[in-house]
Amino acid sequence: MNIEQTFIKDLVLISPSVFEDARGYFFEAYNKSKFSDLGISIDFVQDNQSFSKKGTLRGLHYQNPPFAQTKLVRVLQGEIIDITVDLRKDSPTYGKHFSVLLSAENKKQLLVPHGFAHGFSVISETAVVLYKCDQYYNKQSEGGIRFDDAQLNIDWGMDLKDAIVSDKDLILPDFASCNSTF
Repeated sequence: MNIEQTFIKDLVLISPSVFEDARGYFFEAYNKSKFSDLGISIDFVQDNQSFSKKGTLRGLHYQNPPFAQTKLVRVLQGEIIDITVDLRKDSPTYGKHFSVLLSAENKKQLLVPHGFAHGFSVISETAVVLYKCDQYYNKQSEGGIRFDDAQLNIDWGMDLKDAIVSDKDLILPDFASCNSTF
């Protein structure tokens, strides 16, 4: 298992050790002991899975403390562009975003710690995304940022006029008006 620090502190990519042979492949997507050896000690309590069609855009979502969620995101089928935005007001990268291609083929996982908004766009015909969370969903603490926020200027890898977006995500505030308490 390999860990790669991104330009944003605490936001890391994890690449598993993949064992391939004539039958196919095998890898450990999560091993608490190995993650701990890498300096990642998180008690995951919930797994979420989504299926989405090409052009779907989900996010940007977060939960405020004390229900903030660390997420370990991976793709079981297809390809997504995964986006995180640093909401930690005391961070030197506050308001910066990170983008990475996650796919079933590259098997990379993104560890999104507390203090980040998260979203993704589907660039393959379909995608199945699985993410582990260290906190349960809490509706009262949820927040979000509009995907097309001009200040953030995120490249979602698609023409946004064609994006499939939920009604809930269409009414999220812009970055400057979000209710983040990080």
